[in-house]
Amino acid sequence: MIPSDHFVRFYNEVFKFLDKQGNGALQEYYSVISHHQERHCLELFKTKGLQGMYDYWEHIRIEENCDMTLDLQPDCLTITMNKCPSLSKAMDNDAGLCLKYCEHCPGWVVPLLKKAGYECQYNIIDRQVPRCHMRIYPAQNANPDRKK
Repeated sequence: MIPSDHFVRFYNEVFKFLDKQGNGALQEYYSVISHHQERHCLELFKTKGLQGMYDYWEHIRIEENCDMTLDLQPDCLTITMNKCPSLSKAMDNDAGLCLKYCEHCPGWVVPLLKKAGYECQYNIIDRQVPRCHMRIYPAQNANPDRKK
């Protein structure tokens, strides 16, 4: 099994390679990842909704030792990645960072959430700072102008 430090660096190189190919190759790759994630998450997200999503990302938070804050409300799940371990590892790479590295998360998450009946507001913040913010709403409640 490949250690996570090596896996992240490998992913970074794959992203750089696909991005250089152009013609949407990187976006297509993200779509394939999203399709594969359906086996792990789609039923959970459909049946347990925001609670299922919370449970999924709470498991990831613990397993990957993420500095991540999860806030579950009745109509919204907010995920704040305070320090992404994945981007941090990719940045600690003498081969250089793929500036589209962060796009892999919304690249697989957003299509999956749509299939489950949810909308997502995703803020990468800065592609060279390991922080991001995501809000997930049931599709009928998705409203970017909404006050919390």
